[in-house]
Amino acid sequence: TGHTHPLQKVSVFTTRADTLMGVTYVTLAPEHPLVSSVTSPDQKESVDKYVKTTSSRSDLDRTSAKEKTGIFTGGYAIHPLTGDSVPIWIGDYVLGSYGTGAVMAVPAHDERDYEFAQKFGLDIKWVVDPVKGEHDRDAGAYTAPGVSVNSGEFDGLKTAKAIKNVTYKLNEMNKGGAVTTYKLRDWVFSRQRYWGEPIPIYFPVLFPEGVDPATQDPKMEGCEHTIDYDTPFAVEESELPLKLPEMDDFKPGDDPAGCLARAKDWRYFQKENDPKWYARETNTMPQWAGSCWYYFRFTDPKNAEAAFGATADEAWMPVDLYVGGAEHAVLHLLYARFWHRVLFDLGYTKHKEPFKKLVHQGMILGTDGEKMSKSRGNVVNPDDIVNAQGADALRLYEMFMGPLEAVKPWQTSQVSG
Repeated sequence: TGHTHPLQKVSVFTTRADTLMGVTYVTLAPEHPLVSSVTSPDQKESVDKYVKTTSSRSDLDRTSAKEKTGIFTGGYAIHPLTGDSVPIWIGDYVLGSYGTGAVMAVPAHDERDYEFAQKFGLDIKWVVDPVKGEHDRDAGAYTAPGVSVNSGEFDGLKTAKAIKNVTYKLNEMNKGGAVTTYKLRDWVFSRQRYWGEPIPIYFPVLFPEGVDPATQDPKMEGCEHTIDYDTPFAVEESELPLKLPEMDDFKPGDDPAGCLARAKDWRYFQKENDPKWYARETNTMPQWAGSCWYYFRFTDPKNAEAAFGATADEAWMPVDLYVGGAEHAVLHLLYARFWHRVLFDLGYTKHKEPFKKLVHQGMILGTDGEKMSKSRGNVVNPDDIVNAQGADALRLYEMFMGPLEAVKPWQTSQVSG
């Protein structure tokens, strides 16, 4: 509110409904569709300039920036329980691509909201206290569970109960309710590279009206045609696995369809007793789609009929111990777990999780205490140590350097000792 536009709803998501009484402002992403309608006339020029500047920055840049930026829209929201007017701000730390693109800001109990409120002098209302002891409010937001205070009818309730009661109240008033949300975003499951698993999808090839497909060959230069990407078909299971064509040159080119688009004998095909033409998908699968489940194959390496069998799955899975590396946490380990859950959902494995225990071994640093790299010139070649001291000496030294999980600097002089 604040100007003549009709009332509109702003949807937000929170895992801490118990802090609703502590909302002192609302923050919209710069790309939120309501930005223009909630902005007051006197703020329009400043808001438009801010939105233009902020929208040009990447999501990663905006969320990783130490200093948050924002601007007041001049508009207000109505608190769903108290009816109070709550100022609407735009902030770069809120992303339009994540959640609803709007945040109910509770600076007393959220670190980002607290930083934002401190910077712009916004109100901070404390509505959760620790169950035991006190929180130093000058030290920042209190984000842990506790007991509700300054929350009217919800005072004295512990966090879990308060969340339940506030959610029930919102549902009763038809102003909110419990929903399930996911942090996962849509996965761009394709890449324009040769090295990857071909996607077993194909599409109809369309020719100009009145042209008989039987007289055409889209593999030939000058053959006018389009590919109907809105009508995908799955390759028959009996025709799997779909294999990549052999190519002398598979470097990426200017064609957005990728290098496989140049393999025309592979891309275009006809079915038996069918005069129509079809075109294969030329993108390939990303993120090691064919190797993230390698541990399954290790349990049944000689199975010629399937990737692995039920007997092997029963006997060997899940993996007892995975010694990985923290650098793989958002790469291979994430994808391995994703593919495992797909196989579980499809009924290929009876085990919901792939690994019983995960241990991240510490990184071995150079003698200077820095990460080994060619540019620093501090790389230690294990072959040199083996040649000079022997493999057993190398293994023993590594074992006695310290705890497996610890980061440790290498000292060649100690191998001899």
